[in-house]
Amino acid sequence: MELTDARWRTATRSSNNGGDCVEVADNLSGRVLVRDGKDRDGATLAFTPTAWRAFVAAAKAR
Repeated sequence: MELTDARWRTATRSSNNGGDCVEVADNLSGRVLVRDGKDRDGATLAFTPTAWRAFVAAAKAR
């Protein structure tokens, strides 16, 4: 997966106080990428925009 064009940002609900930092790149066509901000060279999850919106909606509902 080519990540050079990804523009990463700290997720809105991510808490930097406890070291929990989720980063999201949603500027790529057809996919949303998610990674651990403490391990930027580690694994990256890829979602379709529809799946990402469903995940965020479910997380907000809890």
